[in-house]
Amino acid sequence: MTETVNSAVKRSLGFAVRARSWFREFREIALMCMVYNIKRFVKQ
Repeated sequence: MTETVNSAVKRSLGFAVRARSWFREFREIALMCMVYNIKRFVKQ
């Protein structure tokens, strides 16, 4: 199930992480997941 979510996030929001420091990478990935969850919630 997690692979499906990862694939959907990559397809809809892009696959590259543009940040260089680990904290900013983590924050960018967390924000991508939040946007994905909001999109799913709105779609229902």
